[in-house]
Order: sequence, then C-alpha cells, then structure tokens
Amino acid sequence: MDCQRAQSLFRHDEPMTSALLDDLQWRNSIAQTTDRGELETFLNSGSRSLYLGVDPTAPSMHLGNLAAFTVLRRFQIAGHRPIALVGGATGLVGDPSGRNSERTLNDADVVEEWVGKIRKQLENILDFSGKNSAVMANNLDWTKPVSAIQFLRDIGKHFSVNQMLARESVSARLEAGGISYTEFSYQVLQAFDYLELSRRNDCLLQIGGSDQWGNIVAGIDLIRRVEGKSAHALTLPLITKADGTKFGKTATGSIWLDATMTSPYAFFQFFLNSDDRDVEQLLRSFSFKSHEELNALFDSLKTNPGAREAHRELAREVTTLIHGESTTQKVENAAKALFGQSEIRDLDEETLSSALSELPRTTVTRGEALPTWVDLITAAGVVDSKSAARRVIKEGGAYINNEKVSGEDFAPTTKHLLHGRFLVLRKGKRDLAAVEVAT
Repeated sequence: MDCQRAQSLFRHDEPMTSALLDDLQWRNSIAQTTDRGELETFLNSGSRSLYLGVDPTAPSMHLGNLAAFTVLRRFQIAGHRPIALVGGATGLVGDPSGRNSERTLNDADVVEEWVGKIRKQLENILDFSGKNSAVMANNLDWTKPVSAIQFLRDIGKHFSVNQMLARESVSARLEAGGISYTEFSYQVLQAFDYLELSRRNDCLLQIGGSDQWGNIVAGIDLIRRVEGKSAHALTLPLITKADGTKFGKTATGSIWLDATMTSPYAFFQFFLNSDDRDVEQLLRSFSFKSHEELNALFDSLKTNPGAREAHRELAREVTTLIHGESTTQKVENAAKALFGQSEIRDLDEETLSSALSELPRTTVTRGEALPTWVDLITAAGVVDSKSAARRVIKEGGAYINNEKVSGEDFAPTTKHLLHGRFLVLRKGKRDLAAVEVAT
C-alpha cells in the first residue's frame, strides 16, 4: 500500500465496527473476546478509545509486536482512537506470560532508553495526527508516584490470590518450578494500567495477544470493582508457522523493527522467503489491501507459485510500513543486483553493505594481495573444500560481482572492489558470499 493510500484510510469519519470485526475474523485475528454483541454495541456507539501495551524488554519491537499493533492500526482506520502503551513500569518487573523462567531485570536507565526507541517505531505504525489521532502512554507516569502501601490498599485489596494463582501465566510457571513475587504481581500492575487509562482516556477496550487474556480480564474485574463500569477485551491468536516454529524467528534470532538490529534487506528477505504455506496467513495478518486484492494474491499462490507475486507484495508492503518506500525500493534493487538481474555497481555503499551483512562472509586485510576466488569462496564456507570450488569453476557456476570466473587461478584485484571494500561471490544461481577488505 502506497503512503497516499495509507493516509486516506485514516480519514474515515465514522466507525465501521461491524465491518471491522468481520474483517478481523476473516483475517483470523480474533482469538477471544468478551461478549461479542456487547462489544459491537460499545464500538458502534461512537469513536472509542482502546489500548495495546508493549513492554520495553529490548531496544526494539519485533514482528510479533508488529502483528498486534497492525490490529490496533485497523481500529484506527475504522475511526477509533488507539492508545499505544509502552510499559516503562511493567518493563522493570517482567511479564511471566509465555515464559518458563524469570526474566532478567534491566536497569531503569536502560528501560527508559528502550521506551524512547519503541515510541519512535510506533510512529511508523500509527497516525498521531488528525481526528482520531493515536495517543502515546507510559505506565511509569501513574505507577511511579504511588507508594507501595497505597498500591496495596487501593489496588491490591481487589485481587483474590486464588484467582491470581489460577491464571494460566502463573499456573504454568508454578508447574515449571515456581515464580517470584515480582512476576506474580505483574497481572496486578497491568490491571492498574487498564484502570488508569479508563480514568484518563475513557478507555474501555484492551487488545493483546491471546497469552494476555488473564491479565486483561484482571483489569476488567478491577474497573468493575472500582469504577462500576463495564470494560471489554479482544485478544489475537499468536501467529505460528506451518512447520510449527515460532513466527518472526530465524536461525540467527528475532526479526526486529530496528534497522540496526535487523537490516531492511534481511527484513524484506524474511517475508520474501516465507514458506508458501505461511504466505496467505501473513498477508491476512499484515496487509492493508482489500479482500479482493488479497484473494487475487491467494489465487496466484495456487496458479503460479513460481512467480512469488504474493511473497513479493507481502515483503514490499510490510517493509514499506516499517522502513519507508525509498528504503524498500533500495533493498529490492539490491536483491536483483546480487542475483545478476541488474548492475551491482549501481548500488550505493549503505544498501550494498546492508545486503551483504546477511551473507556468509570472509575478511581480507587491506594492503595484502587478494586471494583467489577458490580461496575466498572456501573461506566464506559456501563450499566444503578448494577442490569443490574448482569444480564449480569448471562447471561454469563461479561468479564475482556477477561476472563469470573462468580460470581456477583467478584472483580479483583492487579494481574489482565495490566501493573500495566489497566483493560479491556467487556459486550457481543462488549461493552468495561476501568479501570485505578490512583496515
């Protein structure tokens, strides 16, 4: 979706709640709700505030977080006001949900720095201007001024220990070996967030991952007890891949939204190289295209899977959302250049460096004679031995900067270096490696 089209979606004057919930159902984006009829009535009564929280447990959000905030964005497009809560307080405690062991507690100054970074990322996802502009919140603002005694008297007294023990996030940890009081108290803090946002922003809907259901319900109970109001919940299924592994994870770790932690090139390639079996659901979850457009892409997966049209549209749309249209175009160009579909020397240094950072690589010291192609491709780990590398040359499958290597003794010179520091090696059509000349 181009930027102009994305912005136009934010200018709906009236909520489209029934259509929105039906759309979320179609996208397989609803796991649980409080009473569906009451929720529709609540949302149809006008533009309503809702919130989604994320704890700063790292310097960046990851794709799992993005999947949830994409749903929050859909509510905004439908005319509702989203509140993005970054947990400056709860991030100091740690959510036990979905974990078998205690989180490492981070220093307050580290958490504060991460809060700032995550807030900037949210500005790429939500619209903070206009009639139903998004609101940014930090639960440290209302948690820090409250004393322990006040918190226990005013908030803690409304919680039954028996009910708290029955929450899945707690019971699972008790079965796995135990839980600290710190993490045990997390659900009380999250409930306090919901109460405060209901008071400050008239927020009576919280959304989150399905693993947050118990925590959200605790907040609903607290609002009912303290304020005498009805509040609502909607949870999202956690996305899993067809092979059973966790979505957003690779062999090297999480796919982050921060460009310094996961390069835009790697981000794009993650979606482009998604398993065919996963692409339809990923499009349902992340794309803002119409149902008609998406159905056409689903058909392309069946009728012409080799063209990878659906994969490419998915990668383009999500990368543009996070990194912008210009960067997305650059990484597309880089992918084409690396595989010989365009001129590799036309890539700027930053784009080339980003693309090469994801490849097997070897380093050569500046000032030394460059080794042979055979030595370089072997050192990069693309082949098992120098004899295997020589066979690649004999079979006509050896390339440097997309130029065919014809002799076993071929060694590049400084004139082959891209931007004075890089070489791109290729074996056959798809096996790539990078060489960097280091100082």
